[in-house]
Amino acid sequence: MTVTLSATLAANEDIERRRRAGARVLHLAFGEAGLPVHPALRDRLVAAAGNNGYGPVAGASALRDAAAGYWTRRGLPTDPDQVVSGPGSKSLLYGLLLALGGDVVLTAPSWVSYAAQAGLVGSRPILVPPPAGEGGAPDPDRLVSAVLHARAQGRTVNSVVVTMPDNPTGRLATPGTVARLADVARELDLVIISDEIYRDLLHDPAPPYTSPAEPAPERTVITTGLSKSLALGGWRIGVARLPDGAHDLRARLLAVASEIWSAPAAPVQEAAAYAFTEPPELVERVERSRRLHGAVARAAHAAFTEIGASVLAPQGGFYLYPDLSHLRLGGSAEITRVLLDEHGIGVLPGHAFGDDPSAARVRVAVSLLYGETAEERQAALDSSDPLHLPWISAGLDHLTMGLKELSLVRPGAARERRPALVPTVCHG
Repeated sequence: MTVTLSATLAANEDIERRRRAGARVLHLAFGEAGLPVHPALRDRLVAAAGNNGYGPVAGASALRDAAAGYWTRRGLPTDPDQVVSGPGSKSLLYGLLLALGGDVVLTAPSWVSYAAQAGLVGSRPILVPPPAGEGGAPDPDRLVSAVLHARAQGRTVNSVVVTMPDNPTGRLATPGTVARLADVARELDLVIISDEIYRDLLHDPAPPYTSPAEPAPERTVITTGLSKSLALGGWRIGVARLPDGAHDLRARLLAVASEIWSAPAAPVQEAAAYAFTEPPELVERVERSRRLHGAVARAAHAAFTEIGASVLAPQGGFYLYPDLSHLRLGGSAEITRVLLDEHGIGVLPGHAFGDDPSAARVRVAVSLLYGETAEERQAALDSSDPLHLPWISAGLDHLTMGLKELSLVRPGAARERRPALVPTVCHG
């Protein structure tokens, strides 16, 4: 198969090239948490810098103990032997797909790397849309028909991936959907891989959160990490929680890990072990992050709804997924190009997430609006009203003005090339 650069990474590099060349681009295409490292984590990493041994493939015992405690505090009693760590949850997801084999069911749309990784391991993804108004989990009834149809054609289908809450839509599957999915997975003998890396970033903790590991503990693998909740994307550390007694799956995953990454970086494991014990200063940091992500995501949502876009209110993480089809300016690739080239707004096209290319849906990530420097990002975290900070306000103004200008274009009218409309100051 042909392997190409991840859509998110490719877009990030393209936008950075444009900015280095002097273009003003509002960067809404990359899912980086956009926040500084907490000093307590930095100090732990520095203190562990002399630890240069490989360590166990499954991860250091301190990290596995801490991750087990993290899940136990969330109502999922976990033994450290159920935990496997890796250099980011992305690596663990790849290892799981390779260890499980067969084809995989994905939600349409879903994170760009799921389908790409499936292709790398020789799996053909089966795309199933979510229930109306939800995201991150395929509609259980449509999943049944899709899997039965695939198996009737001689295909082996072994797993289904869900994202709780979702990237790209920012939505959360309801407890009812998760319960029904658990029943269906049991009936069809599917392993559920539940990507819960955004779990701690629900904007409002009031909506009930149900992990598939609650109704289907015997067949659910959970993956998570610290790249989103604590903005440690560049540190590359993740953990997976396997079902109790899944000895064969654990052995296969460790075999894959031993040949690909050997073990996560030892100093990072020590810092991560501290993070997963959830000391008060890090709990507070996650809480502040959650509030900031929610405030800015809601402001971006308002900018899209103001021009008539169809977009569900984001519930978690730092994403939203507007549909601009009402403007009749083309599909997702065309609307993405117009937003970037003519309005200086960088987003990702929906077709990169497995969506219909003819639909003008795009993935918007707000997390790089928080500032260009560590000082600005810290100020955003500390502010009781981050939307009024000059650099965040400027970025949101850029988005609002660009969308308003976009909405004034008559369908079918000739498009005149012009520089992107931007405010005087734009740090986004």
